[in-house]
Amino acid sequence: AKKEADKQKRDALLELKEESFRLKQQTDNEIKEKKAELKQSEDRLLSRENNLDKREEMLQKRDESIEQKENNLKCVSEITDAGELSLFKDVDILQVGSRNMQNFELLRALGKQDKPVILKRGFANTINEWLFAAEYITSGGNKNVILCERGIRTFEDSTRFTLDLSAVPVIKSKSNLEIIVDPCHAAGNWEYVIPLSKAAIAAGSDGLMIEVHNDPEHALSDGAQSLTPANFKKLVSEVGKWI
Repeated sequence: AKKEADKQKRDALLELKEESFRLKQQTDNEIKEKKAELKQSEDRLLSRENNLDKREEMLQKRDESIEQKENNLKCVSEITDAGELSLFKDVDILQVGSRNMQNFELLRALGKQDKPVILKRGFANTINEWLFAAEYITSGGNKNVILCERGIRTFEDSTRFTLDLSAVPVIKSKSNLEIIVDPCHAAGNWEYVIPLSKAAIAAGSDGLMIEVHNDPEHALSDGAQSLTPANFKKLVSEVGKWI
């Protein structure tokens, strides 16, 4: 009788263990299913957010195009990815920022476009590297490349970057590309923009890229280096006759 009772206990314990294992597996599977459902929901939400962002960007481009046509102004817009080219149909001039100067996939794609391209110098790149980057565009058939000197990184920290005005005559001696200067990004301070602009023109720059904001203190970005309309008018009056 005792052996029979012990056997029944062992059988009962075994059944409990098997049941416990089964329940654990069932719980684990349910948790995995819930996690998969949550991941799918997150992916759907992320996809919606991306679509909304793209729609907002397209609307912004449309508004820029409308303003451009109403005021007879040329529109320049920065592109960061070759896959976004379809969004830039109404843009007159495409700009490649400093951090994308060696984005060769983007440069090759811009070489197939029929629009002018402003190619900013990388803040840690040499003049020769800059010219080699420009060749990725021109070799694709687009010869309308405008180089933009916007300052390079040095040990000097009085300004955001050091404006390398020697690049202007060097570029003119090494290529037939036009070169403009962006003193705003180099200085990081609006007070230096007008003097640096004069120096750029004296060095032979073909043009200037100037940031203007009607309320720089509340600008979403780069307010410290932006001129007010009044200061921009002053800049134009002082250097406009030489451009």
